[in-house]
Amino acid sequence: MASNLPLLQADNVKRVFGRGDNSVTAVKNINLTIKKGSMIALKGRSGSGKTTLLNLLAALDQPTEGDVYFNGQVISRLPEKQRSTWRRTNLGLVFQAFGLIPLMSAYENVEFGLRIAGSDSKLHKERAEQALEWVGMKSRMKHRPPELSGGEQQRVAIARAIAHRPVLLLADEPTAELDSRMGLQVIKVFRDLVENLGMTVVMTTHDPGIMEIVDHVIALEDGEIVSEPNA
Repeated sequence: MASNLPLLQADNVKRVFGRGDNSVTAVKNINLTIKKGSMIALKGRSGSGKTTLLNLLAALDQPTEGDVYFNGQVISRLPEKQRSTWRRTNLGLVFQAFGLIPLMSAYENVEFGLRIAGSDSKLHKERAEQALEWVGMKSRMKHRPPELSGGEQQRVAIARAIAHRPVLLLADEPTAELDSRMGLQVIKVFRDLVENLGMTVVMTTHDPGIMEIVDHVIALEDGEIVSEPNA
């Protein structure tokens, strides 16, 4: 049954950039199983392969070798148009570059994300405002990105990623721009979404405090997993 399948699985995944003498192996020998409703942190030094792995799990990039599965279906080999549709439907993404539209208010940025995701338009206002409230930005929702600090923009980007309540949230250093108090608040929001909505969260982080809150920590070193979640 589909319900018994892992939500996300990487099977012997390798990613090489460039060719010949100029090639660089970013990740290799990646075997990974992530259960639905879990919260996972990827840790490792800069250059260890965390962001590359996140991009592969998001189907933003394709492996040189191996496959990535979502609910038992291969997503890594899908044509770009189908991968794009899959991301829009199932995925919430938080990047280190916030990717907010400067001319739109915080609320409009989040609501625009809901439109792209194809969410029920009747729920847009409620869900956008709720997501902004979750990250402590409802009082600033009429401000545009240039009027917000880096940390505030990051919180809006997180609100946009979670407003449509995706099955899977992938976040690259989601608390890097936040102070420790707000970073903890955002991680608690993630934990609530995992426990109440069954969302699955995979994030990269350097923050030891976050590593104590997640279910499992996966360490990467030189593009390989050196520790992985328990089965």
